Amino acid sequence: QVQFVESGGGLVQPGGSLRLSCAVSGTIFSIWPMGWYRQAPGKQRELVAGINSGHMTNYADSVKGRFTISRDDAKKTVYLQMNSLKPEDTAVYYCNYRQGPGVQIADWGQGTQVTVSS
Repeated sequence: QVQFVESGGGLVQPGGSLRLSCAVSGTIFSIWPMGWYRQAPGKQRELVAGINSGHMTNYADSVKGRFTISRDDAKKTVYLQMNSLKPEDTAVYYCNYRQGPGVQIADWGQGTQVTVSS
């Protein structure tokens, strides 16, 4: 069974940066499209960035130009580099498969908390 272990969150001031990591096990990592999602208090979970097996990426408009998703297939790890962070980026961040045709979301990991505040 696939498992996702997210890390790298923390408290950062507006304008700061963080790099999140997600270690994936229990699956043939390299073939799957992956995504970073976030859930803020009182809001639905949303996809913020995705990367497919060919390393093509897509981003939510709210993070475009500030966040960069990448993957290391040898390490079975997906990353999210977050720059120019804003208070509205505060959320619990999760990784999972990027949902799409023939791809369903798996069980969620524990996520990692990102808090942007002065």
